[in-house]
Amino acid sequence: MNLCEKFGYVGYNVYFCRLLYILYVMSELTPRKNPFFESYNTPHDAAPFDRIRLEDFEEAFMEGIRRDDEQIEKIINNPAKPTFDNTIINVDDEKDNYYDLLSRVSTVFFNLLSAETNDEMDALAQKLSPILTKHANDIRLNERLFERIKYVHRHHRRLTAEEKTLLDNCYDGFVRSGALLDAEGKARLRSLTEEASMLGLQFSQNLLKEQKAYSLHITDEAQLEGLPQTAIDAAAQTAGERGMDGWVFTLDSPSYSPFMTYSSQRELRREMYMAHNTLCIHDNGENNLEVCKRLVNLRREIAQLLGFKTYADYVLKRRMAGNVRSVYKLLNDLVDAYKPTAEKERKEIENLRIFNLQSSILEPWDLSYYSHKLQVKKFNIDSEMLRPYFQLDKVIGGVFGLATKLYGITFRENADIPVYHPDVKAYEVFDKDGSFLAVFYADFHPRKGKQGGAWMTEYRGQWMERKDVHQPFSLENCRNVRPHVSVVMNLTKPTADKPALLTLGEVETFLHEFGHSLHGMFANTRFESLSGTNVLWDFVELPSQFMENFAVEKEFLRTFAFHYQTGEPLPDELIDRIVKSRNFMAATACLRQVSLGLLDMAYYTQKDEFTADIMAFEKEAWKKAILGRQRTDTCMTVQFSHIMAGGYAAGYYSYKWAEVLDADAFSVFKREGIFNPATAQRFRDCILSKGGTEPPMTLYKRFKGSEPTIDALLKRNGIKRQTTKA
Repeated sequence: MNLCEKFGYVGYNVYFCRLLYILYVMSELTPRKNPFFESYNTPHDAAPFDRIRLEDFEEAFMEGIRRDDEQIEKIINNPAKPTFDNTIINVDDEKDNYYDLLSRVSTVFFNLLSAETNDEMDALAQKLSPILTKHANDIRLNERLFERIKYVHRHHRRLTAEEKTLLDNCYDGFVRSGALLDAEGKARLRSLTEEASMLGLQFSQNLLKEQKAYSLHITDEAQLEGLPQTAIDAAAQTAGERGMDGWVFTLDSPSYSPFMTYSSQRELRREMYMAHNTLCIHDNGENNLEVCKRLVNLRREIAQLLGFKTYADYVLKRRMAGNVRSVYKLLNDLVDAYKPTAEKERKEIENLRIFNLQSSILEPWDLSYYSHKLQVKKFNIDSEMLRPYFQLDKVIGGVFGLATKLYGITFRENADIPVYHPDVKAYEVFDKDGSFLAVFYADFHPRKGKQGGAWMTEYRGQWMERKDVHQPFSLENCRNVRPHVSVVMNLTKPTADKPALLTLGEVETFLHEFGHSLHGMFANTRFESLSGTNVLWDFVELPSQFMENFAVEKEFLRTFAFHYQTGEPLPDELIDRIVKSRNFMAATACLRQVSLGLLDMAYYTQKDEFTADIMAFEKEAWKKAILGRQRTDTCMTVQFSHIMAGGYAAGYYSYKWAEVLDADAFSVFKREGIFNPATAQRFRDCILSKGGTEPPMTLYKRFKGSEPTIDALLKRNGIKRQTTKA
């Protein structure tokens, strides 16, 4: 192939090709600048994904660390008396293009590590992890720096509420990172945190490799019995993409879930279930059993080194729940309230199975299959009936339209904003007064280098930047730097002859992550570390779970749910069935979440070295919330990313904690009107825009006027409180 052909210029004359060659050679010889070292020169200063190469990351990380160290030296060598401005702001939140390098490269690298990784990035992450952990420790354990922070904390005067919160968080963050330890303790803490960082990364990489390595290849069409055409088409497309004939099913949710729900082939359901639930327990390099055990022990030892009995005690000191007792009270109250109904739900499924197969043994790979049959029997509805009405493009319009209806904001796709994969869409978001509000990225579909699940993240947070750093902070002397937020999901992909058609559950997932993104987009605080989703961990799920409530509201569904072929709206009769079936298996789903919360707490309330067998320990830890016989050859812990590598260690209860809040908050909207702009504005002003500037309960009571109760959640789920006779 000649050079013209290489670049697609077939048919051009030889002189043009020679000129092209000269320009090509000159471009290769011209020194290339690392895009992280200069202004991005993109719309809204968005990350220049189209210019970033793998080799840019390490160079930028190392230079960012050097600049950080330079900044710290300036702070600790400042002869002036320590003040909030010359110490706390410089340590935490004063943005400077020169010193902001490490933050810029870190957000891009670690977001891509979850959304678009490869073997080279994984290897680089392993190389960088101990370096970055050491750097963080060098800052948090710097005695001279802490002395200045401690001085400001003791002698501060006339701070605003937000400045006081930042100061308290900064001081407490240093203390919780070992600033008060002696030299021996600090050395030990360094060792523990560096090892924990590496193991958390190893856990995630092992899980991704195991998950992506498995596939079920079917060549006999008879084995597709029961599967909806959407699942069959998607499997055929996956097979084609891999150069295989027939149909390929994977452990990605859009493939796995329909197979477990609809396939009549019990042995194949068993194979898929066992593949999913034995990830990372095989005798290979991706086994996570010892990784998990070591992570639990590392976190316990870190907490005890810092003066706490358990890691849960350490974590919960900075949570709304406050202590272990409060968490267990919530979880136990939910078990008591929901278990009687969950037992009835399971009995119905068992009876249906007995009726169909004359067998009383309900295996876990039967649960989705028969619960679906029961749902159809009771409500004449299933997710496949709804798929034709949930075309992704229309769902996007519906979700954006909901935000417009509630808050007056609008979205406009901008193809000039670089993205990291063709699946990703980038939008400009504008406030109701027409001003720019945020950049919003949406990454919808599963692929090889992408973790499973769904999450929201940021490529840039929100903060107030002083125009003149030598002048005091004021609204006149600042620029409101707007955030760049992203939602990453694994929704059903389009096929050759159909657009992406979602299930109702996937619509709820979209709404959930979109709720997180609104929390980020509406951020309006002075300091980035207090903006958006930077709130106490058991408060962060309120905005996301709140948005899920709209998924079954008729007024919302009527705005976007139209048949992708005929354009007919989702029939009212079908919407009524959706509403009537919303609590189907709700108690069982609640117990599932509670069981995971119990498992999490069991690991992180350990006071002594954890030496138990992981698989046996797991079964005992959550048995109070488990219905039916447990299998001894499966394991959740080794793939429980939330508590092992995702920041939810001793915090998984947060989902149920926030569910109490979201049900209570949505009851206000139900009372005042689900699209009531005044109610929505109050929710935005009191909660979404405030970030972590004030205690969460203070913000919540400002919105509602009182503290939340569990009553709204029980009512929403159709659960009656169990009364005890005197």
